[in-house]
Order: sequence, then C-alpha cells, then structure tokens
Amino acid sequence: MESIYLHSLNPNPNPNPLSRSTSGPWRSRFAPNLRSSNRLLRIRRPRSLAPPLALQRRSSDHDVVVVGAGIVGLAIARHLLLHCGLSVAVADAGVPCSGATGAGQGYVWMAHKTLGSDAWQLAVRSKQLWEEMADGVAREGLDPQHILGWKKTGSLLIGRSAEELTTLEERVKVFTEAGLRAEYLSSSSLSSMEPALEVGKEGGAAFLPDDCQLDAHQTVSFIEKRNKSFAPEGRYAEFYNDPAIGLLRSDRSGAIEAVQTSEKILYGKKAIVIAAGAWSGSLMRSFDVNAPDVPVKPRKGHLLVLENFNEIKLNHGLMEAGYIDHQVGTSSDSATADSEQTLLSISMTATIDAKGNLVLGSSRQFSGFCREVDESIIKRIWDRAGEFFPTLRTISLDSLRKRQIRIGHRPYMPDGKPVIGPVPGLPNILLATGHEGSGLSLISQALGTAEMVADMILGNSPVVDCTPFSIRE
Repeated sequence: MESIYLHSLNPNPNPNPLSRSTSGPWRSRFAPNLRSSNRLLRIRRPRSLAPPLALQRRSSDHDVVVVGAGIVGLAIARHLLLHCGLSVAVADAGVPCSGATGAGQGYVWMAHKTLGSDAWQLAVRSKQLWEEMADGVAREGLDPQHILGWKKTGSLLIGRSAEELTTLEERVKVFTEAGLRAEYLSSSSLSSMEPALEVGKEGGAAFLPDDCQLDAHQTVSFIEKRNKSFAPEGRYAEFYNDPAIGLLRSDRSGAIEAVQTSEKILYGKKAIVIAAGAWSGSLMRSFDVNAPDVPVKPRKGHLLVLENFNEIKLNHGLMEAGYIDHQVGTSSDSATADSEQTLLSISMTATIDAKGNLVLGSSRQFSGFCREVDESIIKRIWDRAGEFFPTLRTISLDSLRKRQIRIGHRPYMPDGKPVIGPVPGLPNILLATGHEGSGLSLISQALGTAEMVADMILGNSPVVDCTPFSIRE
C-alpha cells in the first residue's frame, strides 16, 4: 500500500519494528527505479499459456481476493467476513499499516467535509460505522481507547481572517441544519477550551464535539486479528511481502480469474479488489489489461511527532481552516523539479495521539513516490504550528531529540472523489482507491467504502449511492 517511513531522530533510539531503514529487501516495493525494473515480471504470456508449474502448485482458491492491506483493503475483508460466508484472501507487497494508513493522524471527522458534496453521505455512513465498531468493542467489556486508540476529542476548525470566520459561521449553520452538533466559538471561548492556542482577538473556530480520532496501528491490529479468527474455518488467508505482479485470464472465458503474486496464484471466484492506495493506478497499468486509466497519484505528506511532549496540552483535534482550501506554495527545490512537483501545501493540524505524543502537520506535495525526509518542510510545519501555539516559538526544533517523522503517500484523485466500483470491461475487478482528494479521508471513509464494495460483490442494494464514485472514463 501507500508508503510510510518513520524516521526516529533520537540519537539512541530503541529498536522499533515500525521504523524502516533506507536499505534492505523491502526497499524494492517503494523505490521507483527498482519498481520499474520489476515491470519485467508482468505477465505477458498468451492467454492459452498456463502459469509455470511451480506457481500452479502454490495456488489457492478464494471467493474474493483483495490486493492491498491498508485500512481500506483490510476493512473490505472484515466486512465480507462478518456479513456473509465468503472466503477472502489479502495480498500486499508489504505488511499492514506500512502505508499511508499508518502515517496519518487518525481523524474521523466531519468538520472539514462539505455538505451536499458527492462524498458527504459516504463520510456520514463511515463515521457511523466507526462509532458502531467502538461501541462493539465497549460491549465486549474492552476499552475502545486501549484497543483502537479511539477518542471522542471533538474537532476545532480554526480561522483567523474575516473571510475564514465568515466561512466557519456558515459551515456551523449548515451542519446544525443537517442535524450535526456544531457550534461557532469566539476567540475568548476558544481560548478557554484550548489555553495553549492563540488566534488573536478576531479569531474563532467551528467546534464539532462528536468528531473522533483513532490510532491507525492499534485499529489495524484489531481488524487484522479479527480477520485472522476466520482462518481456521478456511475463510481467511493473508499473503504479505508478496507483491501482485499480474492478472490471469481464464482459458475458457477469457475473464480475469486470478491474481499472480511473486509467490502464488490467488484465484478469486467472485471478485478481485484492487485497494492498493497510491499504487492502484500504476498497478492496473502494469497489469496491461486494457482497463480505463485511473489517474490516482501519490501525494506525499510529512507529519512531525513529538514523543512525550509536555510543553503544551491539547484537549481537541485542531486544524486551520486553510487546510480545506489546499493552500499552495513553492517547493524550495523548484529549480530542479518539474512544475507539478513544486506544488506544496503547509497547513497547521495538531492533536495528541493515544500514546500522549503531540502530532503536528501537515504537508501535501506532489513528488512521485519520493520517500526522503525534507527537513525544510519539517521546519515549515514547526514554524506554522508556532503561529498558533506561542510556546513553540520559544523552543528550537533542533533541540528536540525525541521526535519522529512520518512520511506517507496519500492516494490523490484530481476531482477530489475516491474511485469505488467495477472496472469497465472487467466486471469482476473492483477498485477502491483515491480517498485523499478532500483530505483526511483515507481512514475516515474506510468503513463506508468497505460496505459499498461488499454490497457490490454481494449484489445488495447500496446504503450509499455509489454512482459518484464510479470510474470516470
């Protein structure tokens, strides 16, 4: 799935299984130059030519095969396992949560969504399903915060200019009329709720008390554990560190019937779902199956995580209103980058995660699948946060030793809508990708996407209209 790189800047870091070095056998999954060489592995044999005998011996039969073990892929598997009797296999070039899923802040928010947009009902349904999951954990006698990192923090969408405040007031009015709990906060009310925050006398915020957040690693671990509970009855299998390299057609019908990975052939009798995040478009192109092109592309993001940072305390999740507008600047390396790669957005987001760490963001940038940390971007994230939190301006970024940089590649669609549905001409192949377009959507829309894909496979009436998310030809 989408790439994540956790860079520990502690001079004496403890070994961390989530940390990735810049070398090693896993690197081929992410490095563009090595990925292009892997294109030689694509299946270009005539349809009548069977796969190698060794691979045939390592084949397995399933009802549904999901390519991608990020939050979307695993959620699709979970929904099918819980709500029908189908068997599911999940394959990934890496391991769960090693992608953009694990690099995000885990917001399950409505504050930044736009009422009446195509994605609104998907967001509403997804949030409902996340709340049901948390409630289900509680009914089992478990603590959702301990199991999922689930916290009902509420969200604050912060404005400082007259234009932003007018927009926020209107947003609160629209949310309230739609039945959401929302409140507009003046500068003084905001200061009483978040003493560390400074927005000036003219500032304010939209407050949605029911917005939540979760810890992606804890949540993925929970979902994966539940998925594995179906393995003894033969309904679940997973194949990690095993990239998909091709699709196989039936000799009789010519229909796509299996995914070939580097190690196995996985037959999907009812459906094959491509949920490979930012790689979904290039993966489909590499399969060479004459499918419509899906222009999903990686949008790189940096987050700064300060471990056990006690200088400021936050009571809610925060985001500046400008995040919604996709503020654009110019990269410091614009002289050597092409015009698309120079687009860079820096906006303040801040929250305290389930482990008590301060998580600051965020950047958005088109730079291909580049995974390198850009220290100039980290500096800009820190400086931007300092505009809202005066205490940070008194602290040198270089003096912070217990910090971590998360880098992920969000699956971006130019029109801001995810792609969810069957591929034209390949009815048993479904795509579920492109959730970054409106920001903060990968995790928040995952469960609604999973339900939608499952309904398509099972032939159920959809809970949410899926038409807006069909592949745009």
